[in-house]
Amino acid sequence: MSNQPVTLSDAAARRIATILGSSPEKQALRVSVEGGGCSGFSYKFDLVEDQQDDDLVLEKNDARVLIDQLSLVYMDGSEIDFVDNLLGQSFQIKNPNAVANCGCGTSFSI
Repeated sequence: MSNQPVTLSDAAARRIATILGSSPEKQALRVSVEGGGCSGFSYKFDLVEDQQDDDLVLEKNDARVLIDQLSLVYMDGSEIDFVDNLLGQSFQIKNPNAVANCGCGTSFSI
């Protein structure tokens, strides 16, 4: 069991490492929570060049993820996963705090 408030699955770490490997000027994937989306909040994914002083830094193999402190409040206990199935490829956040999710899987409510 990890002592991190947010964890990365092996599949997500592999995909993030691949993405970062093809974008050498970018240092990490930033995951954040924004107001909006069909369920109230939505996840945002951005490739970034640097981190902020108060970011949570997740590292697994060659993957590096940054989460700001405000987003962390909504994501505590979550796992970032990468799914590749018949419906397509996408990052998914398995968030135990979410009481509802939209059909597209990118927004949630608490």
